Amino acid sequence: MEQIEKLREMIDQTDNIVFFGGAGVSTESGIPDFRSVDGLYNQKYDYPPETILSHTFYMRKPEEFFRFYRDKMLCLDAKPNAAHLKLAKWEQEGKLKAVITQNIDGLHQAAGSKNVLELHGSVLRNYCEKCGKFYNVQAVTDSKGVPTCECGGHIKPDVVLYEEGLNQKTLQDAVYFISHADVLIIGGTSLAVYPAAGLIDYYQGDKLVLINKTPTPKDKMADLVVSGSIGEILGRL
Repeated sequence: MEQIEKLREMIDQTDNIVFFGGAGVSTESGIPDFRSVDGLYNQKYDYPPETILSHTFYMRKPEEFFRFYRDKMLCLDAKPNAAHLKLAKWEQEGKLKAVITQNIDGLHQAAGSKNVLELHGSVLRNYCEKCGKFYNVQAVTDSKGVPTCECGGHIKPDVVLYEEGLNQKTLQDAVYFISHADVLIIGGTSLAVYPAAGLIDYYQGDKLVLINKTPTPKDKMADLVVSGSIGEILGRL
């Protein structure tokens, strides 16, 4: 396939790749996507997932929030796929400088990636809202109802809910890596969620690669568009 050859050429000629990925990177590990046809938004709950995963709902109905969260957001048996593994390999080879992800599953780190900027946090980290103590994911899975710290405070997952702002340091780091990248590969994202989707406007190079199963609003901007499964495509490089 001509596009894959072009991509291979770009990769071979650089040691400054940045990867920006969305839900499509994780769906190939069996983690449900929100927006796809069979994603969470099309399953039936008393409230739409977007409502349940909002800061307001978390504050008002924490038990219902955690019921959904344990049921649908924790996919702890998922394993890294070919895309995660290839990105980790490129980083080890000194070719890839950073992975910027919208996913909260920790699979990039599980594959061996070290410099991972998690725009939306991680289900593997949790903290007490009262004393700030950090907890691993077992604090949520092993508890019933609302997980509680020994100090009596509620334990909250370190994920960015709807209505919450992104971590400013993570955003600044993402802008830094994107604006300094030679090759920027964007994969598995519809580029519909802001502010994350706006990050690619900071890219100043001429090797913008989009890998996605469906067209995105930014395809016209890209120097190379490769249609298909991200795991399959990166796995072939």
